[in-house]
Amino acid sequence: MSWRTTTVDELAERHQALFFDAYGVLVDGSGALPGAASTLARLNQNNTPYWIVTNDASRMPQAIAARLRSHGLPIGTEHIVSSGSLVAPHLVAEGWSGARCAFLGPEASAGYLSEVVEVVPWPITDPGAVDLVVITDESGYPFLETIDQALSLILAKVERGDRLGLVVPNPDLIYPQSPGRFGIAAGSIAQLFESAIQLRFPTRTDIHFQRLGKPYPPIYRAAMARAGTQDAVMIGDQLETDIRGAKTVGLAAALVGWGITGALPEQLPEEIRPDYLLLPFL
Repeated sequence: MSWRTTTVDELAERHQALFFDAYGVLVDGSGALPGAASTLARLNQNNTPYWIVTNDASRMPQAIAARLRSHGLPIGTEHIVSSGSLVAPHLVAEGWSGARCAFLGPEASAGYLSEVVEVVPWPITDPGAVDLVVITDESGYPFLETIDQALSLILAKVERGDRLGLVVPNPDLIYPQSPGRFGIAAGSIAQLFESAIQLRFPTRTDIHFQRLGKPYPPIYRAAMARAGTQDAVMIGDQLETDIRGAKTVGLAAALVGWGITGALPEQLPEEIRPDYLLLPFL
């Protein structure tokens, strides 16, 4: 089955709700992408239900909306479904309420954690001083120094046989900074730690980060709950995150022709095959 070439307006007529990825679809590191502001303004004018479903856990939803507005996008906080907003419910469900948490990320993201856990500041030398490690972002701390401390902490806790929680709300490996420029994301740091654990403890295949954002189901379920429908289409720029995740939970998926994914081959596995190929915004 081939994908159908379409527009945002046609998708709005065909589905009850639209879910947009932010980075790579509406904005990149240099600002709003062409046509994004006018497209969202048109959706607002037509009262079209839409949400920004983003793996950004580096800032609170209010700050995410404010940053998008600073790029000229007419978006309110009520439109934001962030992976960071899933952290507190996840920690409560997993029995971590009141636990001591070390996190890697900017201070602005601590609000996702402080609702339910005690945030322990770096430096942390005693592995018994924390119960879980959360990576909210790849920025906001002295990178190598903090990575080394966190790695040593995690390996020490595994060595001791401690119960250890590992959470990364944003599983993205890379993100688009600007045309032709990319950066690593929080998911790459989680992979680094998991590789180190596997190297140090080859038989401990049970230790891994819980991933909450795209392509994993929790963020899509949260978006569908917000929209009150499963008849929605995910508009994204990555086959392995936006498209795979949408297909996993039964959502329609539209791929934009810009962002991370380049030219599509003629044949794609069904699990990453978009239903639509989106034409440029008008």
